[in-house]
Amino acid sequence: MEKYYTRACNFYYGSNSKKKISKKISLPLNGNSSISFDSIELITRKSQKIINIKKINKLPKNIKKKVFSDLKNIIKKKKFHKLKFGKVPILMGVLNTTPDSFSDGGRFLNDKLAYKQIKKLLDEGAKIIDLGGESTRPGAKEIKPKKEWERIKSKLNNLSKKKCIISLDTRKSFIIKKSLNYKKVSLINDVSGLTYDKDTIEILKKYKIPFVIHHMQGTPKTMQNNPSYKNVLLDIYDFFEKKIKLLRKKNIKHNNIILDPGIGFGKNLKHNITLISKISIFHSLGFPIMLGLSRKRYIKDIAGVNDSKERIGGTVSSCIYSSLQGIQILRVHDINEVSQALKVFEKLQLN
Repeated sequence: MEKYYTRACNFYYGSNSKKKISKKISLPLNGNSSISFDSIELITRKSQKIINIKKINKLPKNIKKKVFSDLKNIIKKKKFHKLKFGKVPILMGVLNTTPDSFSDGGRFLNDKLAYKQIKKLLDEGAKIIDLGGESTRPGAKEIKPKKEWERIKSKLNNLSKKKCIISLDTRKSFIIKKSLNYKKVSLINDVSGLTYDKDTIEILKKYKIPFVIHHMQGTPKTMQNNPSYKNVLLDIYDFFEKKIKLLRKKNIKHNNIILDPGIGFGKNLKHNITLISKISIFHSLGFPIMLGLSRKRYIKDIAGVNDSKERIGGTVSSCIYSSLQGIQILRVHDINEVSQALKVFEKLQLN
């Protein structure tokens, strides 16, 4: 039997959105009255068709049932531990304490420089700090858990004194166990999609820790070696669906889960563009969505700007585009620029 996927599309924003909702022509996205939509794209592995929501009742019974089930997830207000989602995405600031990360490798190994950067990210508007001690750039080699811990432990101690949500960017259960002494660690961001370390899921279950389900094809060392998909959008959707079912079987009952399709993690330019342009499909899974768009290679591939530090314009435009599709969290290096852009854009679109 053919599987159907539902993607919200044809969005309205600001005062126009509220006007549309009041006339019952469109539906709110994620319970957010400042963004609404009046159409869905009904997708299978063989076809795509855009349908106005007023015509859903004319669909065959089995398809209509699936669409209405998806719509419940699309329109409901998403909730997450310690986070309150609003009209614009929450910003997660990146703190890499590595010598070889693709954009800022080596800059924050030193504790004083790391502390200065933490303050800067928070002052500029980051609500979450994502702390990592192992590079996951394309081609990166794995490091020993103890080395990773040595890189982050003093920074973690400093972060625990700050008013923010602490996210750990790690694939290793050893690091997660060590972090349990720091009560303010509220999120585990495992780029392997919880597949690298067999003990990770059990720890998340035992301590009821919120986490990100991240998609990556391969490993950091191999992920850009000719990545391929039958259909990148639907393959990753199915990956999330299967992973969520597995977690439920493992008796992880809480809904403090974030989905990240992993832009640049085992994807070429075409894959990344498809994911970003149709990112709203993942709302029908019912969880908040996070995107890491910051300074990624696809910006260089499109604009021809080589140095990762010179990709801020592409980062900002990608973040605004994603916010228009209701993305809840953006993981970025340049908090000031992205925060400024979102604030100005929000004021303009809601005027």
